Amino acid sequence: MLTHRLIPCLDVRGDRVVKGIQFQGLRDAGDPVECAQRYADAGADEIVILDVSATIEQRNTAIQTVERVRAVLNIPLTVGGGVRQIADAQRLLDAGADKVAANTAAVEQPELLRALSDQFGRQCTILAIDAAKMDTGGWEVVTHAGKRRRGLSAIDWATKAAQLGAGEILLTSWDKDGTRSGYDLELLKAVSKAVSVPIIASGGAHHPLHMAEAIQAGASAVLAASIFHDGEYTIPQVKRALLEMGVQVRPC
Repeated sequence: MLTHRLIPCLDVRGDRVVKGIQFQGLRDAGDPVECAQRYADAGADEIVILDVSATIEQRNTAIQTVERVRAVLNIPLTVGGGVRQIADAQRLLDAGADKVAANTAAVEQPELLRALSDQFGRQCTILAIDAAKMDTGGWEVVTHAGKRRRGLSAIDWATKAAQLGAGEILLTSWDKDGTRSGYDLELLKAVSKAVSVPIIASGGAHHPLHMAEAIQAGASAVLAASIFHDGEYTIPQVKRALLEMGVQVRPC
């Protein structure tokens, strides 16, 4: 039976894990190596590292951080932030990433997704979408840590990206990020209806029920940060709760 993945996310700036609300007001949340090892040992299915300042600072993801994290992991690792070309993705894969996520650069040059997929395979090519609600209805893509609204429908972009070669979509609700008010279920339903590739739900988790709701809305995996960084829940606690709600996850 298909199991759903539980994925802790490490937003990193420099060599520290950070967390904020709607990508702003970032606070320190620990050392990425210590966090990654703790979550992996506890039964996480995958780890995601997102360098939240790489695009804004126009630099590549810190390779040393990826290497240090990979050294303590025996589970898949996805890395994103500052991926602008094939060479950037190659450096991350050489450093130990299993999958590479592109966001801003893919919006600005969509053919990057086709190039990544052709070079490394769909299974390595992840599209990260940050989506914000529009006053007129629907959701639009935002980039540069939410500072730039692109006037691009998140649904249309997800559809096009899957056609170009994205093998998975990391879908973050800008409105819900860090609010602990639950995932944007309508956004998840709309994107999952539009594409056939797996979707990782991101933004707004506060407790296991939110995660179960996201999976029911079409997510293949659920990503969370604050509830794990702040010690509100452990990986085993979440997985036990999901299993009790009938959600199939890999036991710890």
